[in-house]
Amino acid sequence: MAEAAAALPRPWPRLTAKVGGSLGPGAALLYLCLLVGLPVAALADRAATTHFWSAVTAPQARSALELTVAMAVLTAVIDAVTGVLVAWVLVRDRFVGRGLVNAVIDLPFALPTIVAGLVLLSLYGPGSPVGIDVAQTRMAVLLALLFVTLPFVVRAVQPVLLALDRETEEAAACLGARPWQAFRLVVWPAIRPATAVGAGLAFARALGEFGSIVLISGNLPFHTQVASVFISGRVESGDIPGAAAVSVVLLAVALVTLAALDLVVRRSRRRG
Repeated sequence: MAEAAAALPRPWPRLTAKVGGSLGPGAALLYLCLLVGLPVAALADRAATTHFWSAVTAPQARSALELTVAMAVLTAVIDAVTGVLVAWVLVRDRFVGRGLVNAVIDLPFALPTIVAGLVLLSLYGPGSPVGIDVAQTRMAVLLALLFVTLPFVVRAVQPVLLALDRETEEAAACLGARPWQAFRLVVWPAIRPATAVGAGLAFARALGEFGSIVLISGNLPFHTQVASVFISGRVESGDIPGAAAVSVVLLAVALVTLAALDLVVRRSRRRG
């Protein structure tokens, strides 16, 4: 009897697998709701007032939003070009100090943004050691955004280049393709989705940047004031609904960007 009972199938492993399989997604969703969902919902609730549209379309708020989006787009475009170039050099070239350069790429991730702003102000502000003073200009805003978004495209494109088959490029060269033609016809289609993802992440990151901009930009309304600094000013002046309204606009733009990036990734996987 004991041997027969031992031979019978036990439901415990299957039950454990079902419990574990349902517990994992539930815990993940609960964590995301507590960490992201509830704060976003609270922000949207605070912004849902009768003065939402007037707060968003006020001249100073509109100017800050337009400058933020324009600078974020310009940052993403520049990052797309320079990021591919830097990734190409790190993967395809061998030079002294390559490991150091590869490590420095991630410095904006580790460095507090307010420290980055102080460094940029010391280097490109009044009394600049290199003779370049761009403080309180839009160029200063662009430099700060380029600094904090540097790693996104590089780190997105670099592993794709490492995994790319060099034989295809060699075959294109044997058929008479010039280096630029080989890059355009062979390399670029492979790294295009990664470049788009990196540029999109850089754009989303630039939308909410605060620390590296607040010192060097001067926070001049209608000139160098970005949306994040404008929001901080509204909070300090007690206009919480107005700050929440502008924050919701930035949040909506960022969500649309991330949704577009997800679509790009899915399409590239289907084609692959």
